Amino acid sequence: MPLHLRLLLPTLGLGLGFGLGFIQPSGLAAGLLFIALLLAADKALPERLWWCLSLLACLALAAHLVPGFAPWPLSMPRQISSDAAPYAVRLSWDKLLVGLTLLAWWLGQPRVTRAQPAWAVVLLTLVGIPLLALALDLVGWQPKWPEELWLWLAVNLGVAVLAEELLFRGLLQTRLVGWLGIWPGILLTAVLFGAVHAPFSPLFAVVAGIAGLGYGLAFHYSGRLSLAVALHGAVNLSHLLLLSYPLRLT
Repeated sequence: MPLHLRLLLPTLGLGLGFGLGFIQPSGLAAGLLFIALLLAADKALPERLWWCLSLLACLALAAHLVPGFAPWPLSMPRQISSDAAPYAVRLSWDKLLVGLTLLAWWLGQPRVTRAQPAWAVVLLTLVGIPLLALALDLVGWQPKWPEELWLWLAVNLGVAVLAEELLFRGLLQTRLVGWLGIWPGILLTAVLFGAVHAPFSPLFAVVAGIAGLGYGLAFHYSGRLSLAVALHGAVNLSHLLLLSYPLRLT
């Protein structure tokens, strides 16, 4: 896809957030610099410098460390599970920008087709991660159909999952595998994926790291980032519909 068409993805998202008042002028300026870094500076900078700067910028935006972005509250805080804290659906414009910009970048990358069977990894991850979270007492069995489901699907799958998979599998794992080898690259990516979930709890970080290993293997064997996105989304959806959400109160 030509660069000028790919640029539309993040710039439209950034402009929409600015127009609605959730992105301030400082956030708009930071967002434009971020888009330029990911989509234009790769030809002007040494590869590893561009990669390090892009990774740090993505992490800073995804962790809400860049000023000028305010979340859009889409639902009031409500206790979805009887054993968990209240939860509200919010759209994070900074994380949306990360996902849209990385998607624009990814659409310009050459496709690598491996077509190796990944169904065993997919099934093991889809079944094993919820069971592991139950065994560690992070969550309880709490089947439900929340009224916020469709809003949650749009935000969690369309923003959080997409951004995380493009960042960790698309940007991070592909480079680490190329530099370190297959297993060191996939394992290090999974460890880093777990580490960014540590603020929720150390045990949750362990579960997230193991889940990240599953997503990474599914991506590596199939060569399809879309499979990792779908698997990550399915695990998150099973968490929402079947288990304590977001996490059981201790």
